[in-house]
Amino acid sequence: MNGKKVAFHTLGCKLNFAETSTIARLFEKEGFEKVDFSMPADVYVINTCSVTENADKECKQIVRSALKNAPDAFVAIVGCYAQLKPEEIAKIEGVDVVLGASEKFKLLNYINHSQKNAAAEIHSCEIDDVTNFVSSFSYGDRTRSFLKVQDGCDYTCSYCTIPLARGASRSDVIENIVQNAYEISGTGIKEIVLTGVNIGDFGLNQNTNEHGRKQETFLDLVKALDEVEPIERFRISSIEPNLLKDEIIEFVATSKRFVPHFHVPLQSGSNKILNLMRRRYLRELYVDRVTKIKAVMPHACIGVDVIVGFPGETEEDFLETYNFLNGLDISYLHVFTYSERANTDAATMTGIVPIAERKRRNKMLRILSAKKTRSFYEQHTGSTTTVLMEHENRDGIMHGLTPNYIKIKMPFNEALSNQLIDVQLESIDADGNFLVKELSAAISA
Repeated sequence: MNGKKVAFHTLGCKLNFAETSTIARLFEKEGFEKVDFSMPADVYVINTCSVTENADKECKQIVRSALKNAPDAFVAIVGCYAQLKPEEIAKIEGVDVVLGASEKFKLLNYINHSQKNAAAEIHSCEIDDVTNFVSSFSYGDRTRSFLKVQDGCDYTCSYCTIPLARGASRSDVIENIVQNAYEISGTGIKEIVLTGVNIGDFGLNQNTNEHGRKQETFLDLVKALDEVEPIERFRISSIEPNLLKDEIIEFVATSKRFVPHFHVPLQSGSNKILNLMRRRYLRELYVDRVTKIKAVMPHACIGVDVIVGFPGETEEDFLETYNFLNGLDISYLHVFTYSERANTDAATMTGIVPIAERKRRNKMLRILSAKKTRSFYEQHTGSTTTVLMEHENRDGIMHGLTPNYIKIKMPFNEALSNQLIDVQLESIDADGNFLVKELSAAISA
């Protein structure tokens, strides 16, 4: 052991959590002790997000809180925001190094072990030069593991900076992913969530066959992982509606390990706005995807991303989205309020929606989401299912998730942590969690 301590703070998506966990293991191999971010450490690593609003302000606050605990600590900023705005981050007082997309996994090479840098160093490259894929996965932080299978995006949605922050779409190979899944299973984890920027594009930038087609597809990956016996559950994090093919839905419906839960971004229920966003589908295709899922898995959970207040979105356009979602057999919404992003086409569009109006529309959809979730839960009252219990003890209460993403709660019992148990869903409490009756342990400790 080198006696030094490192702490991590992660903003944003599951993909960032997978990458942070991988960077942490590199530090641990070099003898660092990983500690909580609220504790004194020799090195603080902040993994940033380009989607977060007020990213610069948030980054400053996190750096300040770290240096309160350890004024002489080395501070490294990595992640999407670090790639997009390195000079901006370098000006934050106390930052020592800013690493772009190609350098974050080489962080240990840039740490000055003896002292802080006189000024922040920036190590990044043009995003078009970022072509490598680095396998990443998380474990040890929570009951489920996030496994990165794909990175980057070739889409050019008019509001999105992720292609600028992560580069072109590229994937791991199935052989490596299966090997990672087995390694994860060796830690006792029972559920893996497949993550990426655009996972339905899996197989791009791998070697193509003689016809120029992808040699490996997302369906191939799903089929291979379904044979990884030590893992009880695989969950698909998010997949574009135009890439969620019938064959994928049909395979999940009969698979041994993939759960009936799909998160499918919509962004708008107005074809006019979808065109302005440069999405690769219209609302009619989205209806088709939801209908197909429910036809073969009536109990499936379907989550939806939606953006409100996009430039040009009139009240009529918003109501079209609201009514479209209200009529769909979906389970919950992730509602995002549109905010301008530099270097995106949407930032220069006309028809700007006032901030107060954006917030009003967001609130309306969040209320709709709560109703949708309640309705979905009520359909399952009295049914029996298997729940994976989480570790955390919250004031004597523990939570768990059913395969179709229903959240349950019960009195904390250490013996049930990370265990699959059979339960009956009895009633929904004021917080929207199912109260259950435990039937039996489906899998012993």
